[in-house]
Amino acid sequence: MRMKCRAIVKGIVEGEVLITKQPINFLTMIDLKSGIVKDDRHDLYKKKIANKVFVFPNAVGSSVGAYSIYALKGNNVAPKAIVCNKADITTASGCAIANIPLVDSPDSDLLVINSGRWVRVDAINGIIKLLPTFSAGRPVRPLP
Repeated sequence: MRMKCRAIVKGIVEGEVLITKQPINFLTMIDLKSGIVKDDRHDLYKKKIANKVFVFPNAVGSSVGAYSIYALKGNNVAPKAIVCNKADITTASGCAIANIPLVDSPDSDLLVINSGRWVRVDAINGIIKLLPTFSAGRPVRPLP
């Protein structure tokens, strides 16, 4: 399966998906040293966003969230890529300064992608591709 989307911050990555139906506030909901969701009201509570393809509907909160995304990258606990329904200026600027591929506005419902699934995010051509997987959840063809 492939989804067309809008590429905002360029890059191509493959990785495991971590998805939520809830908005995210990078400043208040995520521990910037560990990359773990610290808000006990969020459905990803205690989950780690580090090295995942982080999928969420939209971000909420202040513009300091851009610095939070940059801090996650500096602490080596940032997502590999971010996919959202509607990227806001805070998420876009945070991904730009942290060099994290970002896409939004998919042509299909993001909820068809489950956490744990492997995808390829092509934020150059605007494509999200679900990858075939082994039973262990690893991609058949990882990027070099």
